[in-house]
Amino acid sequence: MKNVLTVAGSDSGGGAGIQADIKTMCALGCFAVSALTAVTAQNTVKVEKVLEISPAMVQAQIRAVYEDIKVDAVKIGMVSSKENIYAVARSLKTHKAQNVVLDPVMVSKSGYELLRKDAQEALASLIAIADLITPNIPEAEILSGISIKSMSDIRKAAGIISDGGVENVLIKGGHAAGEYATDILFSRGEFMEFSSPKFKVEGVHGSGCTLSSAIACFLAQGHGMPEAVEAAKKYVFQGIENIIYLGSGPGVIGHLRSLYQRAGLSTD
Repeated sequence: MKNVLTVAGSDSGGGAGIQADIKTMCALGCFAVSALTAVTAQNTVKVEKVLEISPAMVQAQIRAVYEDIKVDAVKIGMVSSKENIYAVARSLKTHKAQNVVLDPVMVSKSGYELLRKDAQEALASLIAIADLITPNIPEAEILSGISIKSMSDIRKAAGIISDGGVENVLIKGGHAAGEYATDILFSRGEFMEFSSPKFKVEGVHGSGCTLSSAIACFLAQGHGMPEAVEAAKKYVFQGIENIIYLGSGPGVIGHLRSLYQRAGLSTD
């Protein structure tokens, strides 16, 4: 079994963040280890409050994992302050982390800013150590500094972001108009497209966290980057097919629904 480290914030609603990461890793046959960067008070409707973990404690968690456990891949999610961003970057560089997937979480589904404005420039230190970065279109606009209105713009943005030192850039197309969500992977100078039909649902909570965690799992298991992205997309698609409505907000991905069903439990 491969071990995958998630460095991310906690979602008290369980649909995103480190909870989604751990469910994904379990579903895909990996053992999840973790370093918590923040505790959030949130549900399917809103993020009410965020409490950041100190940089020293974030570093201590990562150090404790690496000193005892072989880490085959890393997923980085919510890291909201520049101090914690630098702490994570230093720690992963020290431990020569491999298969690093960076999900540049900036704003929650409900609109809460999860990355401070003054921390955006610091993201460069994480981009430089990542093997893959997975921004959505609004995040890619911020990272590239250009407005994205077309597939051509997405390709241009991917190239600009790659110039920051990351070999692979996956820009998620869920925010674009149309019946299909087309993700663009820029890998080693080549572009690849991955499309899937959009579901007629009012948003999905935790899809970005789930996708990046799934990619990390498949990389840990030895898949190449395009294969890992394709397999992760299929897992997310199946999870949305089995969406679970917990509260009055967007549904959450059914990460483990097949396990619940086999156990004779209903998720409806």
